[in-house]
Amino acid sequence: MPPVPRSAYFFVIDRGSARLTIPFRPESQMSLALVHARALDGIEAPPVTVEVHLGNGLPQFHLVGLADTEVREARDRVRAAIQSAQFEFPQRRITVNLAPADLPKEGGRFDLAIAIGILAASGQVAERLLPRLELCGELSLNGGLRPVRGVLSAALAAARAGRALVLAPANAAEAALARSATVLPADSLGAVCAHLNGHTRLEPALAAAPEDEDAAGLPDLADVRGQLQARRALEVAAAGGHSLLLFGPPGTGKSMLAQRLPGVLPAMDEDEAIEAAAVASIEGRLDPRSFHRRPFRSPHHSASAAALVGGGAVPRPGEISLAHHGVLFLDELPEFDRRVLESLREPLETGTVTVSRARRRAEFPARFQLVAAMNPCPCGHLGDPRRACRCTPEQVARYRGRLSGPFLDRIDLTVEVPAIAPEVLLESPPGEPSSAVRARVAAARALQATRQGCPNARLPAGEVERHCRPDPGGETLLRQAMQRLDLSARAYHRVLRVARTLADLAGASRPGAAQVAEAIQYRRSLDSR
Repeated sequence: MPPVPRSAYFFVIDRGSARLTIPFRPESQMSLALVHARALDGIEAPPVTVEVHLGNGLPQFHLVGLADTEVREARDRVRAAIQSAQFEFPQRRITVNLAPADLPKEGGRFDLAIAIGILAASGQVAERLLPRLELCGELSLNGGLRPVRGVLSAALAAARAGRALVLAPANAAEAALARSATVLPADSLGAVCAHLNGHTRLEPALAAAPEDEDAAGLPDLADVRGQLQARRALEVAAAGGHSLLLFGPPGTGKSMLAQRLPGVLPAMDEDEAIEAAAVASIEGRLDPRSFHRRPFRSPHHSASAAALVGGGAVPRPGEISLAHHGVLFLDELPEFDRRVLESLREPLETGTVTVSRARRRAEFPARFQLVAAMNPCPCGHLGDPRRACRCTPEQVARYRGRLSGPFLDRIDLTVEVPAIAPEVLLESPPGEPSSAVRARVAAARALQATRQGCPNARLPAGEVERHCRPDPGGETLLRQAMQRLDLSARAYHRVLRVARTLADLAGASRPGAAQVAEAIQYRRSLDSR
């Protein structure tokens, strides 16, 4: 790259023995540059225009536009990176405005855009390509580009705006998942400048091939011996996207069953995968190779409400959003703080969660499938034929009372996982493999997509009567169950949704008495078991 000539215009100020020389550029020379970038707001990537102005006066560097501490620290990183890349850092009054001014900016994602803006305003790089590019990346002191969070959202937004996205190579595979985006990886500030000046072109990145879902090494349902009722409930939950509660003594396979649910769920389609990947990208946990694999999140029971739902001074997604279009497994359910569990009630219904703070508000998707496991009592051995329970009725009631009625009302299937005798466990043949169950689940999901465009568990209340109405025998049985079991309106709708899923698995056009009876069985309360 040819050296850039230094300006021949200077102010010289004499103060006795001291002389101060200040570079000066005539007004005819360009001293304003505009560079496109993206902020991060929830899972959205709103546009930010980086405006760089070089003015006359004492050398200063001002950064404005509601920037947080990490963004303000860019001044030192940018200065060192420009000098390390063998460019001249202008000794002028530099003003960098991140517009719009009312949008909070955080992180080091604006470093590259600020550096290029300074070099363009000082005439050291050409501006011809800048209107067609968006720049995203943190600069190291030697001019290298480091990865940042949330580049998938930035790539999607850049594609909608018709611009290419320049970023660090470590972010390239993730950003290339946005099939419509043009992603240009660059390893350094110098490489970006060479591209802008027409010396060396940046080559677009290609998306990595995702793993074959059948060979992804997911736990197989064939490992579970016995527990036919629990296996059936797991298949029903997978087929309709229903929430599931497994309860029984320790060591009966509750966690084992839950961990095998992702293996029987169909792979995500492109839109679902993009939504789930965008949330994972915010946390820097996205693996492009498992793009279509449904997420499985299993937080510890000591997790706070902010960890589960999301929070922080700068709102970040919680476990329920990281499980978007996947499975959220809550083991030892009553050990979770009751307020934490109550915070799940609204996301279970709406599929979204809003995190509000004094100065920030962000909305994250949270369309997850809840699977929970619990013991029947504090010691875990109530109803276990092999070991006696040491808990009093009051202790059992207090233990189960940690789960509120409104929360349990939002769980579609409640299934007991009993202890199995050792001889039965040893003599039982291997269970049906996940591949066979997944084929039936995929067929049922295809029926639901054709009929209503969503899984049965997500049917709006106004559509339940239309798509889930049982035949006359099923209606009679359901009416009797509502009177005897005192089912709420929400429970009534959930029974209909589960019955519709059972009918889909059976290939029936309408739920019959058999499907309604099985759905009602899954609604039995914990106290009746």
